[in-house]
Amino acid sequence: MSVNQQIYATALALALAIVFFALSDFDVMAQDVFYDYSTHKWILHWSEQPYKFIFYDGSKKLLIIFAVSLLAALAFFRKTELVKECKRGIVIVILSAILVPSAVGLIKDNSNMPCPKDEINYGGIYPRTAVWQSYPLEFDKPKTKCWPAGHASGGFALLSIFFLFKRRKNRFIALGVAMSVGWSMGLYKMIIGDHFLSHTLITMLLAWLIILIISKIVDFKFNT
Repeated sequence: MSVNQQIYATALALALAIVFFALSDFDVMAQDVFYDYSTHKWILHWSEQPYKFIFYDGSKKLLIIFAVSLLAALAFFRKTELVKECKRGIVIVILSAILVPSAVGLIKDNSNMPCPKDEINYGGIYPRTAVWQSYPLEFDKPKTKCWPAGHASGGFALLSIFFLFKRRKNRFIALGVAMSVGWSMGLYKMIIGDHFLSHTLITMLLAWLIILIISKIVDFKFNT
């Protein structure tokens, strides 16, 4: 598919995912796997190591180091053949590393959707609601920020490394690596009760949509 077709298809998939998860109980069914109703605890506590370091603190630091390294390569080694050859892809990756988490963070700040651990079903105080719905007027609780998945957005921003390569095989390997990183970060947050499956899936689709738009803009700039 062309980039335009991919943008339309991804936008449609994103809209359908939002509607499907809002109108179904699939999120709760998936999340129940990670919650012990007899002890009222998640199967993994957020502070347990080495999981917290591997899937949260360490992974975030590695993603930052990777993005900064590419920025340094573009700034200080732009005349080398490798950087010249990969310049378009490097620009896309750097912009994606900035814009994907920023966009997801902006949506999180305004969505007012609870985490699983904050919902009544899992011992919290927030009722289950669709993203387009408001809480009852009598429900006067602080604004919550848990939709979509912010932590995994950094991992899914790596989907942009697809554009670092030209060979089809290498591009699909890059996608596989990025998907593994994004979903491992997202799954960790599900296991500790911080996010539903839909939060991570929607972040993935939103990340790919943003990356496609970035690639289209970068291509326009490079070709003018």
